[in-house]
Amino acid sequence: MISWLKDPVTSFVIAGTAIFLLSGMFSDSEISKVIELNDADVERLSGNWRMQRSREPSAEELQDIVERFVQDEVYFRESQRLGLDVNDAIIRRRLVQKLTFLTEDIASIQPLNTAEIQKFFDENIEAYREPARISFTHRYFSSERRENAQADARTALDTNVKGDPFMLQNNYTDRTLGQIRGFLGDEFAEALDKLEPSEAWQGPIKSAYGWHTVKVHKVTDSFIPELAAIADRVAADAAVEVRSNASETYYQELKGRYEIIYPDSMTAAK
Repeated sequence: MISWLKDPVTSFVIAGTAIFLLSGMFSDSEISKVIELNDADVERLSGNWRMQRSREPSAEELQDIVERFVQDEVYFRESQRLGLDVNDAIIRRRLVQKLTFLTEDIASIQPLNTAEIQKFFDENIEAYREPARISFTHRYFSSERRENAQADARTALDTNVKGDPFMLQNNYTDRTLGQIRGFLGDEFAEALDKLEPSEAWQGPIKSAYGWHTVKVHKVTDSFIPELAAIADRVAADAAVEVRSNASETYYQELKGRYEIIYPDSMTAAK
């Protein structure tokens, strides 16, 4: 196969153009009055029933299923013939949504290859950076229970004083600064981020609850993982971008076929 046909965006634009051309061949006045069902249609309707009911439909039920499909099709075509779909905001929104889904699905037909996934990873590498993580133990000194919690915490740096009971944990392992902010507040997280690992107690530092002495056990620096370790995640993200880009490409291609006249108030502002 010619290489450019393998490109998802190119395949998508070709298929989308075909849809556009086919739709232009028919008008509401040319809506067919022939409704023809074949064995595949009946099997599809029967299959939908089996999925919903977990059993085969009886002959009478199958006849009813087919007749309801015919009724829906008749009503659908007559509503088009009468122009009931024109200027209906709900129908307009659903049709736009369906075309968007269709174009995005077409763009996803051709899976991305290894080189394309690598290229996407290289171009968006910072998005996959793992944040720094800190493991630490703290002792809590309550501002509500003590006259001078900060001074008591400072005195406790050289002792084995346990401090006050704390409603959350006293030990945290491999937590990001974002997580620590959620537990103990911005001021605590910012102060903790400046400390180096040490066997000695450090501080005191303030939290949303009071004062703390802290023993930092380990700091794991921020890093970007190898592609092989997160290949599935990167592939999924790349596929989303392909769908989005293909939809925008198709829209711009279609838009070029239309003459768009904006009100003077908008053109004057440009």
